[in-house]
Amino acid sequence: MSLTLHLHPLSSYSHKTLIAFYENDVPFTANNLDLANEECRTAFRKLWPLGKMPVLRDEARDRTVPESTIIIEYLARHYPGPVELLPADPELALQVRFADRFYDFYVHTHVQGIVADRLRPAGRHDPYGVEQKRAALTSSYDIIEAEMATRTWATGESYTMADCAASPALFYANEVLPFGDTHRHVAAYFERLKKRPSFARVLKEAEPYFHMFPRQNLA
Repeated sequence: MSLTLHLHPLSSYSHKTLIAFYENDVPFTANNLDLANEECRTAFRKLWPLGKMPVLRDEARDRTVPESTIIIEYLARHYPGPVELLPADPELALQVRFADRFYDFYVHTHVQGIVADRLRPAGRHDPYGVEQKRAALTSSYDIIEAEMATRTWATGESYTMADCAASPALFYANEVLPFGDTHRHVAAYFERLKKRPSFARVLKEAEPYFHMFPRQNLA
């Protein structure tokens, strides 16, 4: 098996990439990283000096591919399957890339900021910063709500890379700022995502690690 995906089962960007693998049954080896272990951390930084996960290593092509979006596009080009996660049509592909970026930058990033604040030591929290991120996340929910009133998936009626991005982004967003009672179309879309076998598998594999997620401030 030439493909090795370096990841952590709790990492949302790892989830995004795993969904793409499972959608098209691409064979690979998963290397679960323990970055608290110095030996593991050193070996991973030799592979990718920035030390951010996930990272794909393709021995057959002698390529190291970082970043979840780029990994998914790499799979679409070199290891395609029946589910066209990135449309061949350039205009449709542009829409998918935009939606992918939207979920990463305008949902995922705000969630990460809120979670990071929860992990700060007592007396070092930033309530104003969290308030700003929650407001920005609500604005993103409003956009998704309007879009999903007339769509099945992120960009229309076809499941794409954008839905791979939306799945973990909305999963963790719902943990820090629940949307079920305020944005019914977002909630309905999220339910469709969770029923997708690829995402359901990712969540099942992550279950043993969810206790590590900070569901409330630790102060």
